[in-house]
Amino acid sequence: MYHKILVTGGTGLLGSAIQAVSGKYPGGEFLFVGSRDCDLTRLDDTVGLVDRFRPDAIIHTAALAGGIQYSQKHPATLLRDNVLMNLNVLEAARLHCVAKCILTLSTGMYPVDAPNPIREEYIHDGPPHESNYSYSFAKRLIEPSIRAYRTEYGMNVIGLVSNGIFGERANFRPEESVMVAALIRRFCESRQSNEPIVIWGDGSPVREYTYAKDMARAYLWCLDHYDDPQILHVGSVEEHSVKETAWMIAEILCISPDRIVFDSSKPGGIQKKSTDNSRFIERSRFRYTPFRIGLESTIRWFCDNYGKKGNIRL
Repeated sequence: MYHKILVTGGTGLLGSAIQAVSGKYPGGEFLFVGSRDCDLTRLDDTVGLVDRFRPDAIIHTAALAGGIQYSQKHPATLLRDNVLMNLNVLEAARLHCVAKCILTLSTGMYPVDAPNPIREEYIHDGPPHESNYSYSFAKRLIEPSIRAYRTEYGMNVIGLVSNGIFGERANFRPEESVMVAALIRRFCESRQSNEPIVIWGDGSPVREYTYAKDMARAYLWCLDHYDDPQILHVGSVEEHSVKETAWMIAEILCISPDRIVFDSSKPGGIQKKSTDNSRFIERSRFRYTPFRIGLESTIRWFCDNYGKKGNIRL
């Protein structure tokens, strides 16, 4: 058990979810920091943050991310900022002898032609999808960083691979939000209209989704029980196509599915990226919240908080 745990990205989706479930972690004092507290792209600031709090564990969830449009518009920013944040957190943890550090990877980093289900070993077997290549390479670099810092400095640093996280307190800003959050906002804002709801792509790509509080519980389990240099898939393997997800959101919000239009002239991303989470499940016996239940909770939270200043990222 760790007694003082620093969580970066504390105001983000995963960080907020860790905060929501942290009361079930016995004896732990959690310190949640966001971008206003520290610029993790600056080494001096990051080292100063760790020096100030002196944690014995760091859960690094902070990242710069967005949907396809954001990734295509800001590839250099995504590559630079994510690489800097990851390495700066590692250096700060090394300099202050932090007992354990968790870094966050993403299933979006895997080769576009990786066989399904994707195993952790496939990380460097080919180029990632062109629509999100810079973010993908930044996440891939975490894996050799883990091996390097463990080998040279003997650090206990692990890498957990998340897939499509959704839930309360997601980023719902149009250019920055990932698919589920973007659809929830657009459908909620369109409830009183009869206009078509246009979605990029033909709706056929299939995605895995994990409810944020489940991902948070998985991270806390790994904090105490996983110390292997092998990166680990910790997300749910429940899958739904973009079209199924859109129809589900429409049904929950009582919106006619006839209003949904898929624009196949626009990119829809990689067709399928199923993952193999058997390593994690065999060790943890973890059980996930069904997607539909998590989606209903997320939509309810969004509708309750829409328009309330400070409660939601719009």
